[in-house]
Amino acid sequence: MIDYPSDEEKLLWKPSVDFISNTNIQDYLFWLEENYSYSFEEYNDLWDWSVSATQEFWESIMEYFRVLYDGSYTKIKSGNNMYDTSWFEGIKLSYAEHVFRNYSDNQPAIIYKSESGELQELSWQDLVYKVASLRQFMVSKGVVKGDRVVAYISNTVEASISFLAVNSIGAIWSSTSPDFGFDSVVDRFTQIKPKLLIASEQYQYNGNKYDRSKEIIGISNSIPSIEFTIVVSEEKSKWDKDKSCVWSDIECLEAEELVFERVEFSHPIWVLYSSGTTGAPKAITHSVGGILLEHLKYLGFHNDVKKGDRFFWYTTTGWMMWNYMHASLLHGATIVLYDGSPSYPDINVLWNFIDEAKINHFGVGASFITANMKSHTFPARNLDLKSLKSIGSTGSTLPPEAFEWIYNKVKNDVWVASISGGTDVCSAFVGGNPIKPVFKGEIQSMALGCDLGIFDEEGNEVFDSVGEMVIKKAMPSMPIYFWGDKDFQIYKKSYFKTYANIWRHGDWAKLTNNDGVVIYGRSDSTLNRGGVRIGTSEIYRSIDTITEVKDSLVLSLEQKSGEMIMPLFVSLHDGEELNDILIQKIKNTIKNKYSPRHIPDSFHLVSEIPYTISGKKMETPFKKIFMGHEPQKVIKVDSMRNPKLLAEFIFLNKELFEK
Repeated sequence: MIDYPSDEEKLLWKPSVDFISNTNIQDYLFWLEENYSYSFEEYNDLWDWSVSATQEFWESIMEYFRVLYDGSYTKIKSGNNMYDTSWFEGIKLSYAEHVFRNYSDNQPAIIYKSESGELQELSWQDLVYKVASLRQFMVSKGVVKGDRVVAYISNTVEASISFLAVNSIGAIWSSTSPDFGFDSVVDRFTQIKPKLLIASEQYQYNGNKYDRSKEIIGISNSIPSIEFTIVVSEEKSKWDKDKSCVWSDIECLEAEELVFERVEFSHPIWVLYSSGTTGAPKAITHSVGGILLEHLKYLGFHNDVKKGDRFFWYTTTGWMMWNYMHASLLHGATIVLYDGSPSYPDINVLWNFIDEAKINHFGVGASFITANMKSHTFPARNLDLKSLKSIGSTGSTLPPEAFEWIYNKVKNDVWVASISGGTDVCSAFVGGNPIKPVFKGEIQSMALGCDLGIFDEEGNEVFDSVGEMVIKKAMPSMPIYFWGDKDFQIYKKSYFKTYANIWRHGDWAKLTNNDGVVIYGRSDSTLNRGGVRIGTSEIYRSIDTITEVKDSLVLSLEQKSGEMIMPLFVSLHDGEELNDILIQKIKNTIKNKYSPRHIPDSFHLVSEIPYTISGKKMETPFKKIFMGHEPQKVIKVDSMRNPKLLAEFIFLNKELFEK
């Protein structure tokens, strides 16, 4: 499919002996040898054991990370189906308790900044006090174990405090960011019948401030189960004192000692949501114990987060990476928050933030990296970046050229940890590995405990070609259920419809000769040209090298005649024109990098490319529209970052494809 260069040409980074010896995963290898008498020479040997001796592996995670719990378990894993597997029945534990056992007077708990503010720090002492105060207040309002507390809140310190307080009670957390539209918030939160709402009165982005008072009142009134609302607001007088209060009312309370309610391993920790582009968002529910083990494992071994590190990921509270980022607290790290646009006042703002906040682990969406690459940004020219240890990337496929750009323009000895997973597990199936090299265009390895395989169209496992990425054994962080999904019907349809008792994730992938992984895009948006399946990421990889093009969307549309056509939609930088010269440049670039089959059939200028609010390119929903489906049945407008684009694409469809 892709004519990759030799491994030697692809090698971009190799961990030194000293680097490897100081990693958490190396310490775990020594620990296994001492405590289990297992000796693994290479990572692949360790991975093989982790997926063949699944139960023993996850028990070792409990022991290695010294997980605190009450009670005892007789079985590590119960159940024959992946969708109703139970783990460690009989014990009780707390996620937040494992965060606060890392209390330290030697480092801040949280570092945070907004577009318009100065860098601030919150000490562990203050975090304990604020979490205890909020916990005490929520208990006074009747919040108990199992209740749902929802947040319509910015990526601020108040959001972090709120999650930890909710979890300490044994209540269930769920959040969206305040840029979500009213209907999309109600669609999500109504499903889980929350008792209490926490909300930001306003948010800022690109230098503008947006008031959400009307939306907050509307949400409170539209969800009957909400009994009380806490508003992050400076204007106390505008809120109903009987049904709401402002954040400062809680901060002035004299807090009692912070305590933690230990709950069953399978007790829900939070509810996350699918994108909701084609219907009501699925309310994906994870367990306290499953997420705790997964986050201890993944951020400890695959992100190599250590006590004293500073961990940043550019995210909002509406994306699973917000939850994931907070897991760095489990390892004694400081979380670093940024609230605002990643390109305001200019595209260097987050790079500058690395030096300002002394960030060690810097995480962003792949689209941010490609945007910098196309803008010819050169962070290394003006910045020190001495603190920077790793750059994480997710959200979409990181193209090979973006790997090179990082090493040429950001830092030549940084560890690039590209990861891929999803909201489904609030973690990654494949990702970084601090004891293995980084090769251009490849995710380093499969994650420990993740029995990943690649299936061809007949359901046979393949090792040297592109196919469906599947997970063959249950993991503790897989959803315990979708909220309100009776008898696991939606759950089974979402992951197990194609293969019996094997999780089909919906990504098109390939294992490499380096035991790495390449993700080619979502398999349900795969292009088909003359019987040859093409990943959308290959098209985007080519177009991302063309400076005139800002962004693009490619679709594969089957006609009534059976013919497949492939239109390409592009948005351009200011001053550029989609003329014959640029179209030929796009064609030549795609042909030279891949093949004539990859060249689209037609080229169309649009103002923007449609994305979900959580940052996913909307290939499949727009494909359905262009295939004749009614727009209102395949797209939830409130799930779109820019809903106005729907009308633009519907018009294009009528003008170009329905004639």
